[in-house]
Formats: sequence, C-alpha cells, structure tokens
Amino acid sequence: MDAALKARALRAGEELEGAPAEEILGWAVEEFGTGLAVAASMAEAVLADMLSRIRSDVPVIFVDTGYHFAETIGTRDAVAQTYSLPIISASPQLTVAGQDAVHGPRLYESDPDLCCRMRKVVPLDRALAPYRAWAAGSRRAESAGRRDLPVIGWDQRRGKVKVLPLAAWTDEDVSRYVQEHNVIVNPLLSDGYDSVGCRPCTRRGTGREGRWSGTSKTECGIH
Repeated sequence: MDAALKARALRAGEELEGAPAEEILGWAVEEFGTGLAVAASMAEAVLADMLSRIRSDVPVIFVDTGYHFAETIGTRDAVAQTYSLPIISASPQLTVAGQDAVHGPRLYESDPDLCCRMRKVVPLDRALAPYRAWAAGSRRAESAGRRDLPVIGWDQRRGKVKVLPLAAWTDEDVSRYVQEHNVIVNPLLSDGYDSVGCRPCTRRGTGREGRWSGTSKTECGIH
C-alpha cells in the first residue's frame, strides 16, 4: 500500500508543480479528507485560512513545545477563534521542568538536536500517526536547504504523503495573500523576526538566520 501511495504522491507532485497553492491543497483534501492533517507553526495563518475555504473538518496541528513566545500562543488562540477548524495542540511527554530535571537545564544549549527531537519532532510524530498525509507551510525561498522542496512528495521516515502547497511561494506571495484575505499574522513578524520558533533559540533576523543563531543548526528535524 505504501508503495502505491508513494507513487501516487510523486506523480501528483509532478503534475501539480506550478499549480496554484489552493489547487495543491485542494488535491490533498479531496484525496485524503480527514486523513489529512495540517501542521502549523503559527507564524501566520495562511494555510489555515486557505484550508478553511475548502473544508472545515481537517485538523490543524500545533506543536506546543513549552518554549514558545507568548505572541505565538496568542496567534494559535486567535486562529482557533477565527476559523471553524479543529486545532490540536501536541505537547512533549515531559514538561520543561521535567526535562530540566532529567537532562539538566537549558538542554537547548547543551544538546539542541535532542531538545528539538523531544519537544518538536516526537510530539508531531505522535500527533500525525493516525493520518495518511500531512501538509505544512515550508517554502523554497526560506533557505538554501529548502530550495528543492516538492509541492507534493513522500515523507519516507513517517510513511506518509507530504504536501507543501506554498513551496513555490515567495515572501511577496505570502504578503499578498495575507493582505488580500486579512490573514492573522504573528506580531513578531513585524518586530524583526522573519522566522519564529522557540523563544530561547530564536533571534531577530532575515529569513531563517535568526534560528539557532551562532550554531550550525538550521532545521529542527520535523522536515
């Protein structure tokens, strides 16, 4: 079954390359229905807004790491109040205090990869387990490491179809959609943060340069 599903995803990725984001997301919704989940970082609500115009019962998953900025939590709450979408907050097994007790304080400094795995990757993996496909807002323009992202592909580690409707979008495309549809935006994006992650590991900066600043780390491991 996985082989057939993978082949279907790769074929759709080729066919829908260059298609509007709404068409790409619409394909995923039509293909998988509530077997699709949308992961959201709550930097802005573009995907949630787009999804709400197609179908209202596909869940949006937000990983609540325990380290988020208050503005990010506020954005999640605003999205939940604005759209008739199921919002699922996925949490790590350990609280921040529990993690400190087991691994020592500031694990994000001593072992950022482990911290990201425990607080981001594993909670999302658990939340995505029931679904056959998932979508996210990753874009090629965000970093050199993302420049070859397919609009629809195969998530080998999770054994799921991965849909990136905004993969080909530029920053200008995002801004245009936000303005045209009055989309909720995390206030931090107007305060010098181009990319928003956990509070201890995020600084102001262009693109993703403010993430894990001063280290060689560029991704949390979710993608």
